Formats: sequence, C-alpha cells, structure tokens
Amino acid sequence: MPSSRPHRRALAALSGLGLAAAALAPLAAAPAAAAAPADHLVISEVYGGGGNSGATFTHDFVELFNPTDEAVDLSTWSVQYRSASGTSAQVTRLGGNVAPGETYLVQMARGAGGTTPLPEPDATGSTAMSGTAGQVILASSTAAQSPTSADPDAGAVVDFLGWGGAAVFEGSAPAPSTTNSTSVARTDSRVDTDDNRADFTTGAPTPGTPALPSGEPEPEPEPERVAIADVQGDGAASPLVGREVTTTGVVTALYATGGYDGFYLQTAGTGSGADATPGRSDAVFVYAPRLDLGALSVGQHLEVTGEVSEFFGLTELSPGAQDDLVALTTPASVTPLATTLPRTAAEREAHEGELVAPQGPFTVTNSFQTNRYAEVGLAAGTEPLVQPTDVVDAQDTAGVAAVEADNAARAVTLDDGASTDFQRTTDVPLPYLTAPDGAPRPVRVGAPVTFLEPVVLDFRNSTWKLQPTTPYTADERGPVAIADTREDAPEDVGGDLRLATFNVLNYFNTTGADFEAAGGTCTYYRDRAGDEVTNNRCEPNGPRGAAEADDLERQQAKIVAAINALDAGIVSLEEIENSVALGEADRDDALKALVRALNADAGAGTWDFVRSPDAADLPPVAEQDVIRTAFIYQPALVRPLGASQVLDDPAFDNAREPLAQLFRPVKARGKAKFAVVVNHFKSKGSGTDDGTGQGNANPDRIAQAEALAAFADRFADEKGTDRVFLVGDFNAYTQEDPMQVLYAAGYTNLESDFGDADGRPGEATYSFSGLSGSLDHVLASPGALEMVTGVDVWGINAGESLAFEYSRANYNVTQFYAPDPFRSSDHDPELVGLDTTR
Repeated sequence: MPSSRPHRRALAALSGLGLAAAALAPLAAAPAAAAAPADHLVISEVYGGGGNSGATFTHDFVELFNPTDEAVDLSTWSVQYRSASGTSAQVTRLGGNVAPGETYLVQMARGAGGTTPLPEPDATGSTAMSGTAGQVILASSTAAQSPTSADPDAGAVVDFLGWGGAAVFEGSAPAPSTTNSTSVARTDSRVDTDDNRADFTTGAPTPGTPALPSGEPEPEPEPERVAIADVQGDGAASPLVGREVTTTGVVTALYATGGYDGFYLQTAGTGSGADATPGRSDAVFVYAPRLDLGALSVGQHLEVTGEVSEFFGLTELSPGAQDDLVALTTPASVTPLATTLPRTAAEREAHEGELVAPQGPFTVTNSFQTNRYAEVGLAAGTEPLVQPTDVVDAQDTAGVAAVEADNAARAVTLDDGASTDFQRTTDVPLPYLTAPDGAPRPVRVGAPVTFLEPVVLDFRNSTWKLQPTTPYTADERGPVAIADTREDAPEDVGGDLRLATFNVLNYFNTTGADFEAAGGTCTYYRDRAGDEVTNNRCEPNGPRGAAEADDLERQQAKIVAAINALDAGIVSLEEIENSVALGEADRDDALKALVRALNADAGAGTWDFVRSPDAADLPPVAEQDVIRTAFIYQPALVRPLGASQVLDDPAFDNAREPLAQLFRPVKARGKAKFAVVVNHFKSKGSGTDDGTGQGNANPDRIAQAEALAAFADRFADEKGTDRVFLVGDFNAYTQEDPMQVLYAAGYTNLESDFGDADGRPGEATYSFSGLSGSLDHVLASPGALEMVTGVDVWGINAGESLAFEYSRANYNVTQFYAPDPFRSSDHDPELVGLDTTR
C-alpha cells in the first residue's frame, strides 16, 4: 500500500551509498494536497475469517464509519455481500442512525471456532463471508444492487469494496487478500479516494475502532537502506513486507499509462557477468498510482523510498509521495540478461522483474486472449504445449504428469504492458494483431516467435509474463516478430478421392432475427456499434449461430471458402442446424442452404447432400438436438448407395446421433464401396467428472464409443463391406478412454503425415487453454486403412485468434473479418486421401 506518512524532503547525507548530496534531486511535481474527508458513510473494515481456523473473533463483520458532520439515518439502508466472482448479493438490512465520527458494526455469520465475541453490534446478519476475498456493497436501499467494474457506484451504491481476487472493485485494483486472522481496513477511515487498493490495507481485525490519524504524527524512523536483492529475498515473498525501505536502481520499464501505474527498478550494473545475488532478483516493481510518472524515463537512475508489499505474488515497493522518487545524476545502466526461459517457479522468482533478452526458440501456444487483452501465450521450444491425454494414455498417470510438468516449464505469456480490455476499449487498434500500417495480421498457434527487444520477466494475474519495457501500441514495431504460418490450401494427401471431416461451428440458416419473428426470444452478443452479431441464447430451443442475415452471410462465406478449398469428394459436417428441431418440416433445410452457397461459389452441381433418413427411422423430434451431423459430397466423384442410417441408442440421449452412409466412387465398382459414419459425441463441458482428467461426461463418451463400434459393425455387415471410416468430433483427445474403445474394436486413428520433428502428431484440430490436441478424428477399419494414401489437418481455425471469426466482426477499430477460410470455425478440418482402386 502507498505510505501514509507525511511528505519528506530528500535526505542530505547518503554516505552509506557513496553518493554526494549534489547527486540527488527530487523529481519535479506539485506536492499532493491532503485528502479531504469523504462526504458520505464509508465501509471502514471488513473481516470474513470469523470462527475459522486460526481466528480469534467468532463472527464475520462489516464496520461502517460516518466521516461527515451530520447523522446518517440507516432505516432504508443495507450492507450486501457477493463472493469474489459473484454477481448476486446477499442483503443485510440496517437500521438506526450513525452519529458524526462514529462507527456502525454489522455482525455477520458465526463460524465453528474463535474465542472472542464481537463488541455489541448495531445490526446483525447471517451472511457467511469469505476469509480471503469478496465484495461488500453499502447501499442506501434494501434492494439488491449489481455494481460492475465499469460502474461500481451504480444505482443506490454508496460505497463499494472489492478485496482479494474480487472481479469488481473501485479504482486500479482490489484491496489486498485477507486471511482467517486478518481484516481489510481503511488506512484512514475518513478518506475515500474510490481506489480500493490505495485506500485499504490488511491487519489484525479491530471492530469498533476506526483508523483516525490525527494531530502531529509520531516521528518516524528513517527508512532502512537496502539493496533490491534484499527486498526480494530468496523466497516467493519478500522478507521485508510491511517495512519502509530506501533503495536505488535503474528504471528498466515504465508504465505511466495503460493501467499498471508503476515502473521496474533494477540494481545498476546487473544483467551481465557473474550473478552477485544468486537466488534473489535484482529488480522490483514500484507501484505508484498517485505519483507523476510522466517525469520518469527508461534508463534513469533513481533512489526510491516506499513500503514493501506482495500483490498476488508480485513483490512491490510503494512510494507515498513524489519526493520519494529522487533522481541520481551518477551514470548507471543495466544489461538485459541473456537467458533461456527459466523452467521452475523458483528459477523464475530469482529473476522476477529483471530485464531479459530471451534466448532460444519460442512458439505461439495460445491466441485465445489476444483479441481481448493483447496477450500471446508462448511455449519455449519449437512446438506448442500439448494436451497430455492427446499424447499419453489417460490411464498413465505418471505419463500425464510428465507432460503437465513439461507444459508448465515451457509456458509464459507475452503481454502488452497494459491492462486494457479491448472488448471495452474498441477504438484502440489491437496490439500484435494489428500491424503498424493498420492492417490485420495473424497470430497463430504454432508460429515461431523472434524477440526483437529486451522484455521484463513479470508475475501478474498469477501468471509469469514477458512485458515490453513500455506499453506496446499497434503503431509500433513491438517486442517480437511472429511468423505468418497460414497455408492457403491443405497439403497433398494423394489418392483419387479425398474424405474430410469439419465441425462448422453452429451453422444455422435460421437466424436469431428469424426466430424472434416467429415468436421466440433471443439475447445477443453485439459489436462495437451495438449491432447484434451472434446469438447468446434463444428460447425455447432456438438457434445458436448468426444473429441476423448479414451475420449469416459472413459466417457462410468463410465456411464455403474453407470447404471448397478442401476439394474433398465427401465432407462430414458437425454442428449444422437440425432444422426439424426448430419446427421446420424439412430436416435438411440448413444443409440445402449450405449446398446452394457452395455451388454458387464452385459451380452448379458441384455439391449435393446425403438425405436424412425417413422420419420413422429417426428418434422422435423432441429427443433430437438442435445441431446434427450430415454429409455433403461431389456427385461427379462419388455417389451414396442406399439410404443413410441414424443410430437411435440411449447412449446418445445427451449427444448427436451418429449418421452412417455407404458410398461408391463414380469410376469404380464392387469392392470400391466403403462406409462412413459421422459422429459428434457428448462435450466435455457438462455431465459427471469421473476424476480421470478427461473432462466431464467421460463415462458417457465411453458408452457412446461402445454403441458406435457395434453400430458400425452392423452397418458394414448389412452393406457387405469391410471398409469403414469413423469420422467427426468425438470430443475426446487421441489417447482418452473413448478412443481406446474404438482402437480395441479394430480401428486405427489416422494421424497427420505432417507432424513435428519428434514424430508426434504435430497438427492438432483443437486448442484449449493454450494446449493443442485433436478432438476431431478419422478412424479406419483394417480394410479401409488399405485405401489411405495420406492425412492432413488443415490448420485454418483452431490456432487462429477469435478476432478473425465472423462473430467478432466490427469488435475493434481494426477490421479483421475477411471472407476467407481462416477462423471459419474453432475446429480444424481433417483431410484423408483415398486410393479407391486398392
């Protein structure tokens, strides 16, 4: 927390540092005016550890203070509590009055422990609050309030406190986290600057005793003079937390704008040669939100005085006044430390905040948050991080743990030196995704990364990051160069016929606007102009895709570009609208619309679709999902033989039913026929977690794999072929239990011929939380395997930033949308070459 002591003049004698007094000059700035008392009732202290292990007090409490000159009538007021991430409030009604200069104690829930009751409370509630983090609302109404980070004082909110990991807070950041033995309280109960982090500190709970600094301050001891390495210490937290110290160093990174409100200071002369402080970092973050940072510059030699603290794992020094920053005229510099990425948390902690020149190859492993926070997940090495169960049998716990450990050792996040949320700040071009000339540029998983400038090894938001030395904006070169690895077409997989599978990301030709016109209701995600783009939720049982006709056109243009570039004879589709489930008479209506669009682009008659089975051969409409599986094909190359079949089995009550079709190449006869079964198993997002690390609903997917294997055998026997392909989105990674069921049934998973240097399947169809793995698969029976000439995963979607998706059109001042294949879905298509003469 910023120091509460009065402003000091610069010290005249610095013999301990060997610097002459003439070498010191306070940085020019007008002295801050003393804070005026708040003009409203304030939250002065919050304690959520009451009755918990290690607590002295038996109850949680919220203490209010009246800093005004008038009594406050609380007959219509309330205190409201939300969890750290919560959006709904538990309301405790208040009553009576609070006299000027008096506290008001609200007793909350009692825990099982503690030995000391609270002083007699003024109001009593039953809310059990968190001992570490949460949100407290003081409202002039008893109606539940809904403050947000954008407007924490909305509605009847009089005061608001977010502490610990609270999602909503006033000002720059939440107040610090608490424990079962500490509360969070105002440094001065009379002052409210609307910045929770600046106004509150932690300490032993003191119910009924406001913090009221008054009169002449006690003479303070001179700050201890220490090296930065002593501030950092050799552990995860500083040994000097809570103490005021003076240290010197060079400004290596300056964040005067962008929300970080501070700078990095590193001991002069460090970064090259032998490390004089092994195990202890020579840099520290100086947090100074109330000071004039515009007077500083990178490379400046400074003396800084401030209080040492830990903010979510980042060691900080917090000066309280402008004259706590003193310019030194003696020349000094820092050399960027040339180093590979430290692999362990302890090794990184030993260099926290230091200026580094990263060595060795780096690869993009995560682009999911690039279009929101300008963050790029990196992996040290030439390959992205991998889903453990994509490369190791899920039952091999030691093997899974080894992959997880390697992922952790190689992961780091490249940031932009700012806390900007680009979903809210839409008029600023997105860094990394926008070139200096304003053109969009891709940041793709798997792309090589070259560092052009030194960066700072930073720990922020519980994540190790590499920060540029000043906030990076899109009109600058930036700290890295990221290769453009887009491929305009898939690899050549050989053969005379190509089979593909493609999840088309909720392709619905029924838009949200269509659904509402028919009497349904929808909520939407909107672009920067407020226009609806995609459906959030349409009830009852409504469409999931585009909001309006122009959005559908954009979505469809991308899907058409991707499918026609695949140039496959057969394409299985997943996540396409099941039109009959939306009340239409024709189950294939959306499928027909997509084929019309494909033919408009590729030429009349290029594509056709496999008709759905008769209604009598389908599950009841009420049991069908609003999305389905389907086949399209090129009639010049291949023809369906007989009717398609759907597997109606209880195992698929919570998933999309498999669809089977027999095909025969146009120029072949007899033995050349083969069967394809398209699938879309239950997702990992809901259902039972069996604790095996394979996501929710793993037992359901196992049952679905067993039912599929039996169905495929029956279908093949009925059609007189031993050539069967199982394709689609199995929602199971390559080595997970459902896939093992299919391997045991005799099927071989077809892996890309274009893998990584270590022989692993380097082309994955999906990316989640920065980990690459394949949920989409093509599996072949022994007979079908003889036909295979090559396999490719065309990486047009999973590794691309969301910014390029149709659903993000006009979200940022940089316009990323283009009617091309890139980010036409969130899954990559897989393509298999077949020699039908074998």
